[in-house]
Amino acid sequence: MKDLPPTATLRAFEVATRHPTFTAAAQELHVTQSAVSHQLRHLEALWGLQLFERGKALRLTAAGATLAPIVREFFISLEATLCDLREQKGRVRLSVSTTYSFALKWLLPRLPNLARQHPELLVSLDTTDTIIHFSNAQADVAIRLGKGSYPGLHSEFLFGEQVFPVASPDLLRRIGTPQSPAELLHFPLLARDGAELAPKWEVWFEALGLVYLPLRESVRFGDTNMTVEAALLGQGVALVRSGHVEKEISDGRLVRLFDVHFPSPLAYYFVCPKGVETLPHIVSFRRWLLSEALKVREVEEPMMSVHSYRDEETSL
Repeated sequence: MKDLPPTATLRAFEVATRHPTFTAAAQELHVTQSAVSHQLRHLEALWGLQLFERGKALRLTAAGATLAPIVREFFISLEATLCDLREQKGRVRLSVSTTYSFALKWLLPRLPNLARQHPELLVSLDTTDTIIHFSNAQADVAIRLGKGSYPGLHSEFLFGEQVFPVASPDLLRRIGTPQSPAELLHFPLLARDGAELAPKWEVWFEALGLVYLPLRESVRFGDTNMTVEAALLGQGVALVRSGHVEKEISDGRLVRLFDVHFPSPLAYYFVCPKGVETLPHIVSFRRWLLSEALKVREVEEPMMSVHSYRDEETSL
């Protein structure tokens, strides 16, 4: 680009756009007032444009006002990119694919622990609910909810989950606390819409020997996080998987209803192309992930009962 001036000249222009005088701009740049004035006149000559209206105070012309945000964005982007590159120096990037709800509710709160144990890893999260095809380099590894059938791939069991109803303390104060699962049939129940992997009220009630006859519904939710949020807002009782409400239950924003332990047939698995699991940075991540999963199993497995979901097909 023949009209691209030296970086110092562009910097003088960017600084001058934020000050009322050349003297003030010079103080920020730690140069003389005449040096700033000279650089800006050189820039105006190079571009063939008047950038400032000179007087007691600097004022941008229309051309200067148009160029100012572009030049400012250049320096902001350059600084941010340099910081990012310096941070990445000596680190290994690891792209992890998982579902949005799992990333938000389970993985994200644990990532600071991973950073402390393995500062050499730079994790990039890719969230999707669709099947991953490693052939097109979508991600290095994946965490998926399913039944463990991943032909042609390396997979390792992480942990299973329990399914149970939850409600906000506010809802229970307003309409009372159900004393039995049968009483839930008279409560507003939050339902998921069209999600094969989502817990189903009809399956949960059927396993307890009850017929699911819900009240008239006004909303069906297409996302786990929206369902949990609706429960937090006191709009009804949600049927959830344990991994999605750990924090909400621990801090008292949601209450688990009934001591009915109901394991899901689906579980979380670590998945990657065969051979990838032996790469050093993948080994570090796998070992950390398995240790975190073991903590979950130590809590969940002693509470498992003979109840289980009706066997259902899953797309993942």
